[in-house]
Amino acid sequence: MTMQDPIADMLTRIRNAQMAKHPAVEMPSSKTKVRIAEVLRAEGYIEGYQVSSDAQKPQLSIELKYFEGEPVIAEIDRVSRPGLRVYNSAGDLPQVRGGLGISIISTDQGILSSRDARDRGLGGEVLCTVF
Repeated sequence: MTMQDPIADMLTRIRNAQMAKHPAVEMPSSKTKVRIAEVLRAEGYIEGYQVSSDAQKPQLSIELKYFEGEPVIAEIDRVSRPGLRVYNSAGDLPQVRGGLGISIISTDQGILSSRDARDRGLGGEVLCTVF
């Protein structure tokens, strides 16, 4: 059986692992997932990530971040999905919780946080929001 939405699967795995207080979560790796993990690390939502060097099926391992026993990621939601793509211009990028959270945007220059995309004047597909 093929996976219809691998990004939604990634976000669900992160959400479930944090609810269970796991220190890390593993999932099948892809370039898109690695870039999303880079944005989450750069914005301070995860400790780090690592891609296994197994040539057969590379695995992405994400080290989750907690503050005083509570997960740093309070909410992580998929916005654009295969059945309903959501695109925004640079001026219309969503503000998450009044600027306290971020959106992750797929632009023609790669996957960026909404702050970086807005600074560069880029719009694109809104992949998810993180708070």
